[in-house]
Amino acid sequence: MEQILNYFQTIPSLHRSIILVGGLTFFWILEGAVPLVKFNYNKWRHALPNLFFTGTTIIINFSLAFLLLKSSDWVVEHQFGILHWLPEIPLWLFAVLGVLLMDLIGAYLPHFTEHKIKPLWMIHLVHHSDHKVDSTTANRHHPLESVVRYVFTLFGVFIIGAPIALIMLYQSLSLIATQFSHANIKLSKSVDLALSYVLISPDMHKTHHHYKLPHTDSNYGNIFSIWDRLFGTYTYLDRDALVYGVDTFPNEKENSSLKSLLKQPFQKYRKPTTDTEGNLL
Repeated sequence: MEQILNYFQTIPSLHRSIILVGGLTFFWILEGAVPLVKFNYNKWRHALPNLFFTGTTIIINFSLAFLLLKSSDWVVEHQFGILHWLPEIPLWLFAVLGVLLMDLIGAYLPHFTEHKIKPLWMIHLVHHSDHKVDSTTANRHHPLESVVRYVFTLFGVFIIGAPIALIMLYQSLSLIATQFSHANIKLSKSVDLALSYVLISPDMHKTHHHYKLPHTDSNYGNIFSIWDRLFGTYTYLDRDALVYGVDTFPNEKENSSLKSLLKQPFQKYRKPTTDTEGNLL
């Protein structure tokens, strides 16, 4: 574990890029071999806006990276945060707890919040409005959402007391995990369900991308499923019933247009459709 943390302490930007591109390439190829849904689409055309948002996320994260470094240096120097207030523990346990807590505060919490606060939901809508979820959907986040999530990550660094090695390890694991859970790949239902007791499996996260409530507001996790199960936000939906997109913004043409997606957070909020008895349609 010490060698792993030493590596991530000074991980080169090139290596981080290789993790991003390598993971995306691997799951892109795997989608062609064992697809969950046989989409009738031009995969490159579908990928273009998603890859654009991947690029903006990279730019924002690299531009603000100095804040993470400064914050991490400060909490380590002042022994501030949960990890520093615990009794002395083995290094492997220190790393596991750190990654778990980063997953909670840096991923689960902002994701949950984005679904509960209307302006943030309109920003996050860009991610949900993809009608053909695949590995490129993983980083389809409006630039404003990239900033929102960065703020939560910074908050997590202070609360947890995370050293930079732990942050880099978490972000690398997070990147691969989100590509895996969004990838249009078909695991056996039993294997997928077994994985979902520990990790966010593809079927588990695809439930979150179902086009209407209550499934849209569930399964917020990024790496570990413990937080959804602990906080009661886990739901199950058979993969055969999945319909991607958002019922209140159903126009696939607009949701595939980069220009429309950039303006999407500034549209008027639309309430989910209900019947006369108040049941969601």
